[in-house]
Amino acid sequence: MNDLIQNAIVSQKIEVAPGLIILRIVPDGWDLPDYKSGQFTVLGLPGTAKRHPFSDQEPELADPNKLIRRAYSVSSASINKEYIEFYITMVRSGALTPRIFALSPGDRIFLSKKYSGVFTLEMTGADSNLILLGTGTGLAPYMSMLRNDLPCNTKRKYIVVHGARHSWDLGYRSELITISNVCRNFTYIPAITRPDEEHTPWRGESGYIQSLWDQDLIQAKTGLVPTPENSHIFLCGNPSMIDTMVSTLESQGFNEHSKKSPGNIHLERYW
Repeated sequence: MNDLIQNAIVSQKIEVAPGLIILRIVPDGWDLPDYKSGQFTVLGLPGTAKRHPFSDQEPELADPNKLIRRAYSVSSASINKEYIEFYITMVRSGALTPRIFALSPGDRIFLSKKYSGVFTLEMTGADSNLILLGTGTGLAPYMSMLRNDLPCNTKRKYIVVHGARHSWDLGYRSELITISNVCRNFTYIPAITRPDEEHTPWRGESGYIQSLWDQDLIQAKTGLVPTPENSHIFLCGNPSMIDTMVSTLESQGFNEHSKKSPGNIHLERYW
């Protein structure tokens, strides 16, 4: 494949858990463009690229030389121009992620120079609290936001609730705990849905995000009672979580944000 098409290089691949990685990519011979935290870009590999051995067998491709492209949210800070980072889970039956998981540092990959999406903090207002709810790799855009935009120890509260099946699937956990220890206005709440499968007793929150919301978890952990007047809610990840949360939030007076109708619910579906 022409190096001009595979225009970037894998600089680091960090395995968080089986089937879950943090991937860092550097552009080869060009500079990363400006983008906003929360936006996404496109990665790509040709059909000729090898697949991870634990992936499912796929049907024969009509054109193996064609570039397989998919959009991924960026997890690195937009001010970082050294590399760009992604938080990716492998879909074993997928076309691209099994090929991404087969890559090693030094391998080439396509990285788009265009960044898109309106899942950003621009419309939130400086005085609004930010409640960032995410499942799985839906945490990625929040990491970019926190790394780029979190002012420590101000009145504005930043709250991340991250849901996963197991504790070992809670990527960025150490970094988020460190931020919470440094910044009094930041709260990190990890939650898992399968505590019975833990190797050691889980002492954190258990259950789905939508259930924890109904249990007033935010108020219990932070003292904040989220209202449409004082908070913006971000939702990213599992569509079922998003749909349930939108319904719940709208019943509480929140409104989904759009260009035509500004609101305080912002969402990004991952599949």
